[in-house]
Amino acid sequence: MPVPVISIAQTHEWEKATWTSGQTEAEVIRRVGLALSKHALQLTRPGDLILILAGAGHNGEDARSAREHLRDRRVDLLDTRNPETDFSRLSALLSLEPALIIDGLFGIGINRPLDSAWRRFIDTINSSRAKVLAVDIPSGLDADSGNPQGAAIRASVTMTVGAPKKGLLASAAWPYVGRLEVAADVGLIPCPVASEWAWTLPADFAGFPPARCVAGHKGDFGHLALICGSAGYHGAAVLAGRGAQRAQPGLISLYTHDTAYVPVAAQLQSVMVHPWTTSLELPKKISAVFIGPGLAAPELPDAVRRLAATLWRQLEAPVIVDASALDWLPQDANAGNGIRVVTPHPGEAARLLKTTAIEIQADRAGALRRISERLGGCWVLLKGHQSLIGRDQGELFVNSSGNPHLAQGGAGDLLGGYMAGLLCQPALQQDPLRTIRFAVWQHGAAADRLQCSRSNWTVEDLANELGGIPS
Repeated sequence: MPVPVISIAQTHEWEKATWTSGQTEAEVIRRVGLALSKHALQLTRPGDLILILAGAGHNGEDARSAREHLRDRRVDLLDTRNPETDFSRLSALLSLEPALIIDGLFGIGINRPLDSAWRRFIDTINSSRAKVLAVDIPSGLDADSGNPQGAAIRASVTMTVGAPKKGLLASAAWPYVGRLEVAADVGLIPCPVASEWAWTLPADFAGFPPARCVAGHKGDFGHLALICGSAGYHGAAVLAGRGAQRAQPGLISLYTHDTAYVPVAAQLQSVMVHPWTTSLELPKKISAVFIGPGLAAPELPDAVRRLAATLWRQLEAPVIVDASALDWLPQDANAGNGIRVVTPHPGEAARLLKTTAIEIQADRAGALRRISERLGGCWVLLKGHQSLIGRDQGELFVNSSGNPHLAQGGAGDLLGGYMAGLLCQPALQQDPLRTIRFAVWQHGAAADRLQCSRSNWTVEDLANELGGIPS
């Protein structure tokens, strides 16, 4: 089950209900320390020095409890109560160049700006450029707003406890949070509070996609049409085709501008590639259409733009729209009867809403809701860090996988093709939200696996990895 994204007040309510149930704070702290140590071991190597900074509150207790599990590591502990008297000791420890700092100085209870001594203390930690693993929340960050209280630790990884706090998802918090990991199983009772937002966990996709019937044939798994590619942009069509192949639909037909036909057809084997014509008629049994990638050449006929609007309004099968084709959709709330999905990045979302990418990032949930409403209640994947999935009403899901190395041309084309390849399969159309979420998570998880093995991977490598990450 996805975990809710909660406020400070809801966190306290959850903790109170846990203690009332009979669970002890000591046991939860022990489990948090164990989870924290696992992350610390992943971020370091045997013999590395780990510096634990422990404050007076529960975050300090969590950080200290990790120490006994950090085998094969050298560990120094600085119990910090007074930033002025402890500053010289901090400087001496930082001069040893620790491989990792565990930040347990402050938790979610901080409710006022830090004084100058604490700001100096935190600025010195940030200036060390050491990797930092923050416990629950980077010290100094407001857990509701995501704004620093005068100063905040810049973490490489934040391991939040139980569930994400809503401030951790604010764009203002991203430079401080780093990669957000959730330690969901730490002995708290099931979360008793509701939230508009939910955080995706790999376990959400256990048993998904469902196993195929042993006697299944390609007619059972859908026929996907891809409309993409033009002069100078044939690579987008190729990547969309390769992404679709990784989803294993029964058939894939790709329609591209005649100027891109030869390079596209030469790079794809099992995909049936056709030159696009103004009289294009899709196969009658088509089960999904993906349109948009690589349709950016100036000589593109107006007919392809009209086709996007016609498919959006009239096709009974799913229609997935990305890139240039987003600008061709009718914003009249008439989206037909089939599954409809748009996949804008912040810049494309800004064009749809006639605003700026900065304003989109400041209110990603609101932007997603408005786009969906204008386009007839369609599903929206707002891409970027912590990609957001939902529509004009209902729950919003935050994707937990992926890393900054996905910021490569073609990564979105690959994702769109993969998602469309899943959505064209009848069995996976029964729960489109889960299918969309799975595609996004799988795409990010494939990038995470690649990043763990080598730092110079390409989108072509991602195409080979996509679809093979166990949940």
